[in-house]
Amino acid sequence: MHLPELLRARPILQAPMAGGTSTPALVHAVTDAGGVGSLAAGYLSASELAGRIDAVRDLGTDVFGVNVFVPSGSAAPASVLADYRAELAGDAERLGTEVGPARFDDDDWDATIDLLVEAGAPIVSFTFGCPFARTLDRLRAAGSATIVTATTVEEARTAVHRGADAVCVQGLEAGGHRATFDPDHGDDRPLAALLPEVVRAVDVPVIAAGGIMDGADITAVLSAGAVAAQLGTAFLRCPESGAPAAHKAALTDPDFVETSLTRAFTGRPARGLTNRFMRDHEDAPGAYPEVHHMTRPLRGAAARAGEPEGMALWAGTGFRRSRELPAADLVAALRAEAAEADARG
Repeated sequence: MHLPELLRARPILQAPMAGGTSTPALVHAVTDAGGVGSLAAGYLSASELAGRIDAVRDLGTDVFGVNVFVPSGSAAPASVLADYRAELAGDAERLGTEVGPARFDDDDWDATIDLLVEAGAPIVSFTFGCPFARTLDRLRAAGSATIVTATTVEEARTAVHRGADAVCVQGLEAGGHRATFDPDHGDDRPLAALLPEVVRAVDVPVIAAGGIMDGADITAVLSAGAVAAQLGTAFLRCPESGAPAAHKAALTDPDFVETSLTRAFTGRPARGLTNRFMRDHEDAPGAYPEVHHMTRPLRGAAARAGEPEGMALWAGTGFRRSRELPAADLVAALRAEAAEADARG
């Protein structure tokens, strides 16, 4: 089935959430229920990703996506990283760990692309940039449909010019990382404002992402020209989600009342529940992936201790509407709600 037909038949996509949240079990459950589940390659070596793909296929899933972070930028000045290391020292001491190495890498890019070409993943999507046309061509020749996430009209046009089969438009409401090609020059507009402009600007299917939590939201973006809706925060509380228990609990904790954009955890703008770590490090440097590697031991220690104030609690603005349901039941509920909203007109 070609991508446009697939998306129209399965208009509910589970967002790829890096760091262990998008488990093979979650991907399988969403796809088996009539949506499209997605793995996240971010932070994984090519061999680790291969194991996740095998696990999804072992569950009998043949429709799924894999999302890849596109390398961008260059190594940050050593002085900037040294200053942030000193700033993080108190957090490390409190958590009984050490600040990680300020390492610059490309997330195993070449090996990951080679793996995906060999594996023939049905859908390959990209965040943080758009690969060169030759990379998209290689994937297409291997049987993969390609999607590029965009936060501006110009980013969407670049993706289409290089040969992407579809564009995923990410509004400001989205949880987790902003997908902007340049973290200093993204389009900070809500999905409702950005989506119609992108739909008019490109001639490929457009997927909508950002703040979509229920069937009425899905119907709204389909009515605005999207062919499918991508949801991440909505799936966080599913039992198949690999989000830590403290993260899931924080989504309903009255102590967490809002979300904010921060660079404190990874060095790239990302939206999460506003907590102490974000407030303490409001001026974190724009140094990705070095900051990610520096804070990784701290985030891990906080998660093990069940301390949400020190965790990256990625969540979109609609987090209060998340539901604790098995993924298949959630997909069924979303489809029913969308049908009801569509019938109401």
